[in-house]
Amino acid sequence: MGKRLSYTLWALLWFCCCAQADVFSSISQMTDLIYTEKDLVHSLREYIQAEESKLAAVKSWANRLDALTRVSTSDPEGYLGHPVNAYKLMKRLNTEWLELESLVLQNPSDGFISNMSTHRQYFPDEEDKMGAAKALMRLQDTYKLDSEAFSKGKLPGFHSNALLTVDDCFDLGKTAYNDADYYHAVLWMQQSLKQLDSGEEAMVSKVDILDYLSYSVYQMGDLPRAIELTRRLVAIDPSHQRAGGNLRYFEKLLSKQIDEMGQAYEPASEEPIQLGTYTRPKDHLPERETYEALCRGEGLKMNEARRSRLFCRYQNGKMNPRLLLKPMKEEDEWDSPHIVRYQDALTDTEIEKIKELARPKLARATVRDPKTGVLTTANYRVSKSAWLEGEDDPVIARVNQRIEDISGLTVDTAELLQVANYGVGGQYEPHYDFSRRPLDSNLKIDGNRLATFLNYMSDVEAGGATVFPDFGAAIWPKKGTAVFWYNLFKSGEGDYRTRHAACPVLVGSKWVSNKWIHERGQEFRRPCGLTEVD
Repeated sequence: MGKRLSYTLWALLWFCCCAQADVFSSISQMTDLIYTEKDLVHSLREYIQAEESKLAAVKSWANRLDALTRVSTSDPEGYLGHPVNAYKLMKRLNTEWLELESLVLQNPSDGFISNMSTHRQYFPDEEDKMGAAKALMRLQDTYKLDSEAFSKGKLPGFHSNALLTVDDCFDLGKTAYNDADYYHAVLWMQQSLKQLDSGEEAMVSKVDILDYLSYSVYQMGDLPRAIELTRRLVAIDPSHQRAGGNLRYFEKLLSKQIDEMGQAYEPASEEPIQLGTYTRPKDHLPERETYEALCRGEGLKMNEARRSRLFCRYQNGKMNPRLLLKPMKEEDEWDSPHIVRYQDALTDTEIEKIKELARPKLARATVRDPKTGVLTTANYRVSKSAWLEGEDDPVIARVNQRIEDISGLTVDTAELLQVANYGVGGQYEPHYDFSRRPLDSNLKIDGNRLATFLNYMSDVEAGGATVFPDFGAAIWPKKGTAVFWYNLFKSGEGDYRTRHAACPVLVGSKWVSNKWIHERGQEFRRPCGLTEVD
């Protein structure tokens, strides 16, 4: 009971710290924003209707009074000579004009503003907006998406009316620029300029686009093109001080480079800037290219020889009584390390119940800092997760028991069932499930993470594969199935081949749940081998 309480307390503290940020990292929570926006649109319609009713009433007053004043001003003395007209003039100025004043002073926007104030606390903040923008760029990189195709809603195998305007492209470029990501700033500023040149209307000016684009191109090391773009800017706005200074600096720098290298001047390329024009800068991930290729379904190392060693079978958990009458359908996904997939691991009803239990608890997923050991959020893990224990609902207890029956491993020392939902560009870059910190306090109690049992709780239209860069495998999500692998050799040493990743979700919403099974309690269920790599 004490162990379960510590897990729950830890998860609660973690949730409280993270729950208010990063709306973009979970599709499930972003769906709430859809209904929020729908409610605001309804409120806006009511406001418009109220304004129109008010305006109609004011117009009616104006028309009636206009007719009256035409008559009264044509012969003021004659008009006032009639006692009824004199009375009505006094009445209008004493009462009716005051009523009109009250009508004009009425503010139909109060209801709309109140509704806005109520919902504003749930609005995405600037960090969410930046996160969503970076997610689009992450998808662009991983799946090699051209900016123009992206802006027109053309994704691999999909075409939609989700279009990016000139201003949208400019905002994406500006987000990258402010993050000193000049590679993506160039791609999106160029697309913004292209759409503006084609005649599309926009709030942003060509001068602003050229200003950002020219400097970003300079940062990418393309001086001739930076000069050409800056000249275009100066031609439009000769008084632009920064552009004039930049142009002189770029020209002087180019002249110096030509003199030092003894080369003739080469004018800027006439080829438009597009994906591949400039080399994407390297980052912290050594296997970046391999990982992203696998996400696209490229570089898979499955061949006929390996495929011939893969089989499917009925698995009864070594004569487990709960599986004797209904054994699991087990399929080999990879031979070494051995990865298997189980069909019908979860029913649709169980999946919906798990989602229902997880939704209120979803918070930005964290990772353990390798230097400090402290849990923290990271750009390489973008999802929201929740932790569920057996006492939460009979469905969770049943799923935990099933995992124990199928794997043959006790879950008494396993972690709680973790449920994750991946949002816009949601991913988890290559990582190990087992800890490489031998002094980690958690390892002293339950041992290291021996095995991973991963349930897929949704189909994903595009992207979202689980990939293993070390040996070139990709496992695609299929609702209701589960995959299982060992993270440690029988000796307890980590199997470094199991470094894996969750690819960014390109289209759709990805739900998974996983159980990390620890070493303690498995001494007789998975005995040690004779060598370090058994």
